[in-house]
Amino acid sequence: MQVDKITLQDIGLFDNEDHVGLANHLNFCKSNGGQVYLNSYLHNPLSSLTSIQDRQKALIVLIHSMLQLDNMKISNGTCLIIEKFFETSFKNIPVQISLPGAYWYQFWNKADYSLIKYSVEHLVLFVQNLMEFVVLFEQASHNPVIENLVQKINKLLQHPDLAYLKDKQKITNPQEILALGHFFLYRYKNNTNSLLEHFYELDALYSLAKAHEVYHFEFPNWVDDEKPYLAVEKAAHPLVNNAIGNDLTLSPDKNFLFLTGANMAGKSTFIKTIGIVVYLSHVGMGAPAQKITLTVMDGLITNLNIADNVVKGESYFYNEVQRIKNTVLKINDGKKNCVLIDELFKGTNILDAMKCSTKVIEGLQKLRSSLYILSTHLYEISENLKQHQNIQFSYFKTSVKDKELHFEYHLTPGISQDRIGYLILEREGVVRLLDAI
Repeated sequence: MQVDKITLQDIGLFDNEDHVGLANHLNFCKSNGGQVYLNSYLHNPLSSLTSIQDRQKALIVLIHSMLQLDNMKISNGTCLIIEKFFETSFKNIPVQISLPGAYWYQFWNKADYSLIKYSVEHLVLFVQNLMEFVVLFEQASHNPVIENLVQKINKLLQHPDLAYLKDKQKITNPQEILALGHFFLYRYKNNTNSLLEHFYELDALYSLAKAHEVYHFEFPNWVDDEKPYLAVEKAAHPLVNNAIGNDLTLSPDKNFLFLTGANMAGKSTFIKTIGIVVYLSHVGMGAPAQKITLTVMDGLITNLNIADNVVKGESYFYNEVQRIKNTVLKINDGKKNCVLIDELFKGTNILDAMKCSTKVIEGLQKLRSSLYILSTHLYEISENLKQHQNIQFSYFKTSVKDKELHFEYHLTPGISQDRIGYLILEREGVVRLLDAI
């Protein structure tokens, strides 16, 4: 699935100047290397149904063994110590060393010996934990992701000098420590680095599985169809406390949602939630809804957070127009795209915005190969849009009681005509301040 930097910013997946991105909350990696792989997974959504389902099945296997994975003792400290071990210049360790020679090395090279001993202890722990992983998942056949990972790790662990480490509890003998130090440093360095990379890959998959469990995500059900489809039940933003879930279905016959509602009613959060559901589903992980059914999309395109560019002398409205232009150019190829637009044409006067918005909506709705959600305050343009059978109308209701606002956050069929701007101005004391001037 194709996305651009603007879309990733719009749905709030990664950190920016204003907030911590969702990706930070999905990070349960035990290592820095795992975070690199996780970042790669989250930056590169998958495009084929097979690859998505393969990763999805792999995460299901890991979820079922989450307790054992949680108890793995490999930490970021272990990985850093191993990396540092291979970067350090030690006093040469003999190929074969006697017990007296080992004590002699320990006495005359105290600093080196201490670091070798500390590193070997972590290397043994690392190898033993990967051996346990292989045993735990070697029966995970018909699962290409896990099976491939197990095979790569197991192949590297077949070295005969590692066999006796399987049940080794503690290594304190200086001769044994230096022998292992020599082995890892001079004969098993490349293999160990490969094992680290495989662990980082496992760590990233573990993080996706752990996030699924912590946030109570659901895996999507995929529809293999050339026509676009998306249905969610109780979709809720994972970072909103006590979020109210909402249902939505977009199909070729009803592929356009015209969304209205007052300020702060929940439109923007809902649109971002749908973007997150679509995006994370294509990463191959679960997403924040109780049920998800969708087709593989070719692209996710958003127009949510437009800004002006003072340096280039470009106005807010100009950038809105350019983003819409780029959107039309992208979706005009007949591929399946999910297009999310929030408060179109805020950068011009209301009459101009109504005319521009109507033109854009009437044009976009002709392309039935894509799915659209468009929010607006301009409820006046809805009447002319009702002639298009593929446009559905929903809103978030706001009620006022004793000048207090009550937001329901439930997606409701129909069109909102709520106007609460002046009430907020009054409630916040701005009207009183202005009257007192």
